Amino acid sequence: MEREYVFASGNQGKLREMVTLLKPLGFAVRPQSDWQVPEAEETASTFIENSLIKARQAARYTGLPSIADDSGLVVPALNGEPGIFSSRYAGENADDEANKRKLLAELSGRYGKDRHAYFLCAMVLVQSVDDPAPLLAIGRWHGQILLSAQGQGGFGYDALFGVPAAVIDGTQRSAAELTPDEKSRVSHRGQALRELVRQLRERDAGSIV
Repeated sequence: MEREYVFASGNQGKLREMVTLLKPLGFAVRPQSDWQVPEAEETASTFIENSLIKARQAARYTGLPSIADDSGLVVPALNGEPGIFSSRYAGENADDEANKRKLLAELSGRYGKDRHAYFLCAMVLVQSVDDPAPLLAIGRWHGQILLSAQGQGGFGYDALFGVPAAVIDGTQRSAAELTPDEKSRVSHRGQALRELVRQLRERDAGSIV
């Protein structure tokens, strides 16, 4: 029997990835929009705290266990930008294209190690709004920012994120050029989700997940 969880996000790209990763494991994941849960105000200064804000709000509105993630792109040469502001790097109402343009502009004239970057995902699961012991998992996916966009898949900064050749099949590609299965095996969200499931199974040892 599938266990139902609310995914505390309205991001369709993230939802597709979550469904792809969790369905084979016996999890039924539904977006918080099915309950008209409003978007939470991400007022914290860290990925972990913002993911908890979102998870607790979804649990409060639905009465169901909730999974939330806060994720973004970190470029050390830019002092960690875009970081927690990844989805609104170019402004509050910015779209993916505007954010990518700003990132390329900020890195103009920089090469080599200055273009190292990683995606970070902080994922939490709360059983209820007052859950005193949320599960927490962190995933990091290292790569580099390309000089221009490559690929039509993915979302966000995927087309600018160069995946190391050794990670997939010896050919360097952008995250937007990976298949969903390839991406889920190596991505920050895939890493965090597998760790979260491991923790859930450990906590509920002996139960069917």
